[in-house]
Amino acid sequence: MFKVYLTTLFLFIFFTYSAAQNLSLPQPSPKASVVQTVGLTDIKIDYHRPGVKGREVWGKLVPYDAVWRAGANENTTISFSDEVMINGQSLPAGTYGLHMIPSQNEWTVILSKNYWAWGSFTYNQNEDALRLKVKPVTAEYQEWLSYSFENLSPNSVDVVMHWEKLKVPFKIEIDQKKIITQHFNKELGGLDQFFWQPWNQAATYAYQNDFDVDQALQWVDRSINMNRNFQNLWTKANLLEKKGDINQSETLREEAWAVSTEADINALGYQYLFSNQIDKAIEIFKKNVEDYPDSWNVYDSLGEGYAVKGEIELAKKYYQKAYEMVKDEGNKKRINNILKSFASK
Repeated sequence: MFKVYLTTLFLFIFFTYSAAQNLSLPQPSPKASVVQTVGLTDIKIDYHRPGVKGREVWGKLVPYDAVWRAGANENTTISFSDEVMINGQSLPAGTYGLHMIPSQNEWTVILSKNYWAWGSFTYNQNEDALRLKVKPVTAEYQEWLSYSFENLSPNSVDVVMHWEKLKVPFKIEIDQKKIITQHFNKELGGLDQFFWQPWNQAATYAYQNDFDVDQALQWVDRSINMNRNFQNLWTKANLLEKKGDINQSETLREEAWAVSTEADINALGYQYLFSNQIDKAIEIFKKNVEDYPDSWNVYDSLGEGYAVKGEIELAKKYYQKAYEMVKDEGNKKRINNILKSFASK
C-alpha cells in the first residue's frame, strides 16, 4: 500500500511539474529588432527571423496570395514616433502589425491597427490602417529573414525585407518642417521656455533650413525679450533679411555688433565656415582680428578660414602669428603641427 502511495505521489509530482514548467529555450526563428531615426522621428521594427533551411520559400513555405505575418511567431510590428508617409500615404504615429501578401509579380504590404495578435491567423482586413502595392526585386541569397533601413536621407528612408533571393522595399517619408516644428513647440512648452538660448536655437535652425519665417520670428522675439544679446539680434537680422526687410535687418546688425564679444564673433565665423560659406566666415574672422588684435585666437581662426579655402600662404601667415602669441602649451603644439603639415603642400 505504501509503494502504491509513493508511485501515485511521484506521478502526480511529475505531471504537475511538467505542466508548470516553461523553460526559456533558443527559438528556431530568433527575435530581432532594428531602429532608425529620420530627422527627429524614430522608426522601429520588431520581428522574428525564420531561416530558409533548404526549403522552397516563395509559393511553398510562404504561399502566394495569402496573408503572411512577414516574419515568424507573433506579429511583426513597426512603430513610428510621429506621423509619416508610406509610399505617399499618410499614417499617424503609433505601432502597427506588419503583414504581407506575396505574389509572383506584385506584393501587398499591410499595416494593421492590431499589433498584438499572434501572426496573421486572426488577421482582419477591417483593422487595416494602410495597404500598399510594392514590387519585389531579385537579390543576393539571404538565409535568415531580415529588415533593414536603406537610402537614408534627412527626411526619408526605405524599409527593406530581405529573405532567400528576394527584397521587398517600401518608402517612409516625414514632413520634416512640420514634425520638427511640433517637437520644438513641445520642448519650448517645458523647462526650456524659461531660457533665452532654446528660443534662439529654434529660430536659428528655422532660418538655416527655410522654415516658416514668421514662426521663427516669434521664437527669436521670445529670446530677445528674455536677454537681448548679439546672438539673438543677429538671428533676427537674418530672418528679417530673408523676409525682405533690409533696413530693419541692418539696424539690428549694427546693434548686434555694438554688444558683441570676441567669442560671439568667433562663433559666428565658425557658423558660416561649417555651413560652407567660407568667404563670409573669413570676413567675420578678419573683423575679429581688427577688433581684438591682442588675442592669439582670432589669428588662429582666420588661419583656419584661409586653410579651408585653400589659400595656404595666408593660412600659414595667420597660424604663425597665433603660434607666436599663444601661451597654452596644448594649443601651441596643435598650431605647430598644423604649420608642419603645410610643408608637404
